[in-house]
Amino acid sequence: MNKRPTLSLKSAAKPAAPKMRASHARELKPALQTHFQTSLKPDALAYSLMGAANAIAQVRTGTNLPLALGQVWGRLPEITPQARGAMQDISYRAMRQLGQSEALVGLMAPKAPEPLVSALLSCALALLASPDEPRPYEDFTVVDQTVTAAESHPDTARAKGMVNAVLRRFLRERQALLDAVLLQPVAKWNYPQWWIDAAKTAWPQQWQAILATGNSAPPLTLRVNARQSTVEQYLARLAAAGIGANQIGPYAVRLDKAVGVQLIPGFADGEVSVQDAGAQLAAPLLDVQDGMRVLDACAAPGGKTCHILELADADVTALDADAKRLARVGENLQRLQLKATLQAADAQNKDWWDGQPYDRILADVPCTASGIVRRHPDIRWLRRKADTLQLATLSGKILDNLWQMLAPGGKLLFVTCSLWPQESEAQAAAFAVRHQAVRLDAPGQLLPAGGSGQDHDGLFYALFQKNA
Repeated sequence: MNKRPTLSLKSAAKPAAPKMRASHARELKPALQTHFQTSLKPDALAYSLMGAANAIAQVRTGTNLPLALGQVWGRLPEITPQARGAMQDISYRAMRQLGQSEALVGLMAPKAPEPLVSALLSCALALLASPDEPRPYEDFTVVDQTVTAAESHPDTARAKGMVNAVLRRFLRERQALLDAVLLQPVAKWNYPQWWIDAAKTAWPQQWQAILATGNSAPPLTLRVNARQSTVEQYLARLAAAGIGANQIGPYAVRLDKAVGVQLIPGFADGEVSVQDAGAQLAAPLLDVQDGMRVLDACAAPGGKTCHILELADADVTALDADAKRLARVGENLQRLQLKATLQAADAQNKDWWDGQPYDRILADVPCTASGIVRRHPDIRWLRRKADTLQLATLSGKILDNLWQMLAPGGKLLFVTCSLWPQESEAQAAAFAVRHQAVRLDAPGQLLPAGGSGQDHDGLFYALFQKNA
């Protein structure tokens, strides 16, 4: 039996496609045109939507939201206070609902949108699916203005048809679409999956309440300056100004409705400062007496520094590694007519220290900030699981360094705004063992809470005394 002739692959094959160099073989995406000047009017919702979307797109590349918003505002010389406020409100809403919004886009969009398009859709969907009743804008207004915003920018103009189709579909099928995406934990809770898992592990009974509280808008809480007034006197002043408020701590007053600081009676004169009620526990716990030498390490923006000086005539050094943030401490001190020594240096080093021990040290150390996400909703999307160990290691080095600067019989207050035990209770327990430190009464872990009787972020407090 004769064999079939074999075809020559050499002669039959098509010419090979030219290979791209490795540096060109990756997917090409246009760079985000953050400096593009829009022609939209500042009083239009489209203007605020595009500004918020620009900020959200920058967050998704690793920039924190306040910095991203500041950069957007700085590039818009015609921006009004009203537009600035609208951009901030929309972007914070978008951050709190980002898991849900991105899941909806994934369900409805024919393909993955470019970064600014995705961010613009997330801003619009945060308004259309807002938990507030009534919603902040009419549905048709949101859709119309989002399409107008898309048309105004070179990064989004080609996608305006898709943006229109996605948003109109959402309005037609809102409940069915929400029911579908809310089966996904990331969309239901609006946190990365690793964060949800960490909350379940750390707080198996309270994790749902913790995540829900982190998705709520925070209150505006004030600290009454004990040098100028009492809580009772200040509440009366607010009532006379027609501003509803109630007391939620020894020095803490929560406003019924947030207002701009320029509208807060006595703010410019230092009668009050903005500070969370949980953060206001630090200064009283330190028990600073007149004449003591006090170090506030990692001090910026200076709320705790100022509170210490409101309660005692002490020699306070405010330390922070970031000179720009340290300048904010100086501004707060000036407004309150208080004095402290400002020192730009790293708390894990001691080359800045003059060798004289401190009677009290406040160590508000770096952490994942997982306890303050209702005020900073971008944190959950910026953090990574590995950050917890890295920051706990850094904080341990800072605590060990500061302990050397504490006078015998002195007290060190360890503070974090974290919910993860690795950064809080486990850190405190290990520190006590390493230094044979006497642990005094302190609140320990405060879980974030909001309600009529209390309203505070999630902070951790451990107080140590050095053997004489």
